[in-house]
Amino acid sequence: MNPQGILLIDKPQGLTSHDVVDVVREKLNTKKIGHTGTLDPLATGLLILLIGKYTSKQADFQKFDKVYEGIIQLGIETDTWDIEGKIVKEITDFEVDVKRIASSINLLSGVIVQKIPKYSAVKYKGQTLYKLARKNKFVPDLNKKVNVDWQKWSVNGKEIFFKIKCSSGTYIRSLAYQLGIFVGSGATLKQLRRISIGDYSIDDAISLDKFKKMSFSEIINFLKK
Repeated sequence: MNPQGILLIDKPQGLTSHDVVDVVREKLNTKKIGHTGTLDPLATGLLILLIGKYTSKQADFQKFDKVYEGIIQLGIETDTWDIEGKIVKEITDFEVDVKRIASSINLLSGVIVQKIPKYSAVKYKGQTLYKLARKNKFVPDLNKKVNVDWQKWSVNGKEIFFKIKCSSGTYIRSLAYQLGIFVGSGATLKQLRRISIGDYSIDDAISLDKFKKMSFSEIINFLKK
């Protein structure tokens, strides 16, 4: 029996999206699996896997808006724009100006032009950006238009807690980087969790550990159609 359907996984930190696909592929003994939107190893949360004939819907799923929660750390700037990167700038003696943060968030709301991280899987003239960056080769400055809605945010010390709804293709670590420039202290993404993709919620997902323990029939019954 070839499995067919939509699998909602709560991706743990430390794994790539492709790592999760490999686990599911081995468990179900099928090669026809694709995910609908990459999560960096730092990030946790909703990863939608399309299995069997449902892989043909991948392009449709990739258009869905996404909702994220997370933490931005002020005073640190890294080469990857998240906390796992190499620190390129660090400021410890600065005052957190909530009004300036508010005005900066306002500038990063609605339809904005976003900087694409140099450490990303975006391709330029056939070359993947992160591969160029790792080889210390020239990486062009690329931008794209995205739609960003800061649904919630608050400041605690030098950390900004947020909930953001955004259009497909938005890099949250890019928002952190640009926010750091606007407020003057630098910033990097410290924590990220994806809680929804379109109408699909993390509340309906299962952990990867639980998935590994399920029987084949249990997984088939769990798949959405």
